[in-house]
Amino acid sequence: MPNDRDLLIIAASETDSNLYYATRFPAPDAFIFLRVKGEKILLMSDLEVDRAKATATVDTVLAYSEYEERVKRHGVSQPNAIDVLDTLLKERGVTRVLVPENFGFEHARRLQALGYDLSTKREPFFEERAIKTPAEVESIESAQRAVESAVQKVIDLLREASIKDGFIVHDGEPVTSERIKKIINVGLMEQDCVSQHTIIAGGVQACDPHNEGTGPLRAHEAIVMDIFPRHSHSRYFADMSRTVLKGTARPGLKRLYDAVLAAQEEAIASVRDGADGKAIHLQVNRRFEDAGFKTGLMHGRMQGFFHGTGHGVGIDIHEAPRISRTGSRLQTGHVVTVEPGLYYPEIGATRIEDMVLVTDDGCRNLTQFPKVLEIG
Repeated sequence: MPNDRDLLIIAASETDSNLYYATRFPAPDAFIFLRVKGEKILLMSDLEVDRAKATATVDTVLAYSEYEERVKRHGVSQPNAIDVLDTLLKERGVTRVLVPENFGFEHARRLQALGYDLSTKREPFFEERAIKTPAEVESIESAQRAVESAVQKVIDLLREASIKDGFIVHDGEPVTSERIKKIINVGLMEQDCVSQHTIIAGGVQACDPHNEGTGPLRAHEAIVMDIFPRHSHSRYFADMSRTVLKGTARPGLKRLYDAVLAAQEEAIASVRDGADGKAIHLQVNRRFEDAGFKTGLMHGRMQGFFHGTGHGVGIDIHEAPRISRTGSRLQTGHVVTVEPGLYYPEIGATRIEDMVLVTDDGCRNLTQFPKVLEIG
C-alpha cells in the first residue's frame, strides 16, 4: 500500500491530481516527488524552489540545480532528470519505488536500466483521497454554491424570455446554447471558478449525454444543463445537472422526468456508509425497467439509461468511488454524485444530478438547487 512504500511521481501537478494531492503545490512544469520512509521530498527547479519551500505541504524541498552539479562533477556534461534523480535515490538508499500507473515509460525504462525495482498501483493511487476532510467538503460546497448562483441566472433569463415560432427569445434575440453557456461560465469566473465543456443541450442533442449543445433552443423541449467547474483557489470540483424547459412539457416527457426524479431520490436515500454502489445502480435500472423505460440499442443508437448512476468528486471531476455496474463500497466521507438519466430521441432527455456526502447513517445533500422541469 502507498502508506508504507517509498513513492515516486514525476509530473506536473497542474494536470496530475495525485501529485497535487501529495504536495498541494500547483505547478505547470514537471517536478520530482519522493516519499522515503514517510518523508515527503520535492526536487525543484530554481524557478520554483522558493515558492515550494513556502507553500508545499512536504517535509523537504531540494534544489534540482544542486543535484545536477553533483552529477556533472562525476563527468556527465548534460545530465537528464533521471541522472539527477539517481543521485538523490542513492543518497537516500532507495532501490525500490512504487509509481502511479501513468508513470512515464521513458522514465521507467531508464530507472530500470539503472537497476531500480519499480512497481505500480492502479488508481486510486492514494486511497485516502476518496475520504474527504471537512476542509475538502467545504471547498466542494463553495464550488457548488458558485454553480447554483450561475444556473440561477439562466433560470431568471428563461423566466423573462418569450416564445416565438417555437423558439425561446430574450431581448429580441434567440436564446442559444452558446448564450446560456456564456452566462454560466462568466458567472462562475466571477466567483473564482473555471468551467470547461459546460453542457447546455436541448431536444435531440440532449439524448447524447456528452453533447455540449449548439444553436437556438426550442420551447417545450427539455434542456439538459450539466455544469462541473473547478474552484481556482482550492482546485476542487463541483458537479450538478438539471433538466428544464421553457413552456409546457408533453405528457411523455413529463413522465420521463418524473421517473428520473423518483429514481434519483430513491438512490440518494440508499446512500450510506457500507452501501454497495453496484447495488444502488442496479436498483435505478430496475426502477426504470419496471416503469417501462427500456435500455438498449434502438433504431441505431443507444437509448434509455446507459451511463453510471454516480461518481466521486474532488480534485478530479471523476474519481473514486463509483455508483455503477462496476461499483464501489461507499464509506463515510465519500462525496459522490447521484445522476440517473433517460434518453429517447422521440420523447426527449432528462438528467438530474446532486452531490452528496456519505455519512454513517445516510448522506448529506451538498446541492441546494431546486428541481423544476417547467419554467413559465
